[in-house]
Amino acid sequence: MASAASPSPSPLWLDAAAADALLPGSGGGDVIAALALDEALLEEAHEGVRGEAVVRTWMATAPVVVVGSSSRVEEEVDIAGCAAAGVPILRRPSGGATVILGPGCVMWSVVTPHPAGVPAVERIHAAMLDPLVAALQSAGLPVSRQGTSDLVLAVAESGATSLMKVSGNALRVRRQGVLYHGTLLDGFDLTLAARLLKHPPREPDYRGKRSHAAFLVNLELGRERLVGLLRQAFGAVDSLGEIPRERVARLIEERYGDRAWTHRL
Repeated sequence: MASAASPSPSPLWLDAAAADALLPGSGGGDVIAALALDEALLEEAHEGVRGEAVVRTWMATAPVVVVGSSSRVEEEVDIAGCAAAGVPILRRPSGGATVILGPGCVMWSVVTPHPAGVPAVERIHAAMLDPLVAALQSAGLPVSRQGTSDLVLAVAESGATSLMKVSGNALRVRRQGVLYHGTLLDGFDLTLAARLLKHPPREPDYRGKRSHAAFLVNLELGRERLVGLLRQAFGAVDSLGEIPRERVARLIEERYGDRAWTHRL
């Protein structure tokens, strides 16, 4: 009789303070480093260097616009507005539309190794978003999934209920690893989206062509509580003790710190 398969090891946790201690800037002060760290962890998962999933959160200390891997900057970003406001434009390794980050927007990432090959994309979305929805609902929030990978809050307005976006998420898939990451709006200056982003060229049906101001809302739970709910959602207890510094440095030089790479589309 074949022996039962060994259970997957529990996910490891990397909080922002630990990330900054191990690699300054990767807790969010330097968004370039934070983006490079996500991809460096994905490389490790894909290559089988690390057998555990890694869960982490971070927060940019100042506004920054981050376009998707295939986004055309001029289609999605008010470039002149960003220049006038001194807001940098960067590119991430995952797909999806452009987002703006900053204080009050909690970023979360889960990097998962799949040595036998990655599952179907919809299964990945469900595996990542369903536990997070359940954790937020446990805090009393009427949160649900909408579109491909959004989380929304049901907000009562003038006797009707509107679904307003609190989280946008994206993924990058390699043959033996997945990076899943996204935003959680909590105490973010939502006016920045209207000032620095154009209306997206693609939008889910539930948005109904609403402006950024009419579409986005904050959770208002507080960063500490949100981080606790994320750890609860993914069962991340033990801490990650080492960061792939050399990979991060290489990725910053080759991609994330290179303006030409960011603006290639």
